[in-house]
Amino acid sequence: MSAPLAVFDLGKTNSKLFVFSPSGEILGQARRAPEWRDHNGMRVLDVRALEAWMREALALAVEKHGVDSVMFSCHGCTFALTAGDALTHPILDYEQEPPENVADEIDGLIPDFSETYSPRLPLGLNFGRHILWLEKVAPEAAAGARHILGYPQFWSWRFSGVPVSEVSYLGCHSHLWAPLKKDFSSLVDRRGWREKMPPLARAGAALGETELTLPSGKRCAIVVHNGVHDSNAALHCYRAAGHSSFTLVSSGTWVIIFNTDCPLSALDERRDMLANVSVDGAPMPTIRFMGGREFDVIRDGAPPKVGLEDLQAVIDKGAVALPSFAAGGPVPGVGGEIVGPVGSDAERAALALLYVVLMTDYSLDLIGSRNTIIVDGGLVKTGIYVEALAQLRPGQSLLASDNPEGSAVGAAILAFEAKGIKPKAVDCTKAKPTSLRGLEDYRARWREMVEKRRKEQKGPASQTAGAVS
Repeated sequence: MSAPLAVFDLGKTNSKLFVFSPSGEILGQARRAPEWRDHNGMRVLDVRALEAWMREALALAVEKHGVDSVMFSCHGCTFALTAGDALTHPILDYEQEPPENVADEIDGLIPDFSETYSPRLPLGLNFGRHILWLEKVAPEAAAGARHILGYPQFWSWRFSGVPVSEVSYLGCHSHLWAPLKKDFSSLVDRRGWREKMPPLARAGAALGETELTLPSGKRCAIVVHNGVHDSNAALHCYRAAGHSSFTLVSSGTWVIIFNTDCPLSALDERRDMLANVSVDGAPMPTIRFMGGREFDVIRDGAPPKVGLEDLQAVIDKGAVALPSFAAGGPVPGVGGEIVGPVGSDAERAALALLYVVLMTDYSLDLIGSRNTIIVDGGLVKTGIYVEALAQLRPGQSLLASDNPEGSAVGAAILAFEAKGIKPKAVDCTKAKPTSLRGLEDYRARWREMVEKRRKEQKGPASQTAGAVS
């Protein structure tokens, strides 16, 4: 029997360590928020602080649980430029927009949607856009880079010293991958980046070892596995559980929706619809919005706990939150707005949750979801989100994951599979729909208002954030 495995699940908002037994049981966990700092007017990740925490937490997991290997699951839109054993430039925060004059020049270089299935998004939501930005403002750092690494591969490299590429991360709306060709995009070749791209390795593959000093002072070495894009790890988690035809709602800072049955021809690049790429290299139709972030913006500091009575009060009053309160999503170019009375903090949190429910339902229709829906991630923990969504979609079976940490579980499965081990599949529970009065009419009014605002939109088809009014 193999020893336990450590998985770092590095999100935009939270950095987490999970220890998994070979059967898939979570034996321990630790958390820390990533830190961002200023560097020449840019927001960058404090890599030193995060790595110090990671090594300390990993050493403790080895000593306490007998961990013998480590895996990484990471948020999208992020890359690292490296040479030798160091970064040539700090890692950029993807939530920043290049200056307008630079952005115009950058966007003229972006490949067609038909090649990359990556829509043109603001900020660094296409990380190829931020690589181009660094070529303009930090040419020595860009030119001096030996390797361009996806964020999970950066951490695999930091711990193993082995640089590789990985298809689920390259294919995550980066503009760097052509999924139908299963090769790098024309942008990569036009910019001379192909030689900076390390060889491809499968997510979960063993790359090498890292040495650690344990709290006891003992030295030991553990195996390092190739990392993976977090939402694609969640997708693999449920495929490994035997699901084939389904829609996955993977939730965290972003709500990422995959529909295994949606044709690529149905994707509308203007609505933040795209093809992600699975760990096996297959294009995966996707729609997304920044639901976790928008929930926090709308509730505006109100406690996140929501009760059915609070949802009913908001529906009865007719208060609505209209998109969008963050970058990207299927309603771009229109700033978020709250319409109608919102009384208590509890009602504000309920309004925020209703917004995420309605945006999910709206996105599910846009991506043609008619199959079983599986909900994974933080939204499962609300205890109401899945049930309210089930009320709005009576023709579909809605399942809530019994282990909402699907991205970490999927990453663990990939690493265990590389060892020839198959952990126990994650179970799901069928959701019991809520019986909220007037929810369907509330949705109809909300959608009518959303479509009216979209038709009246006169700005560009992207925005950085909406303002609450």
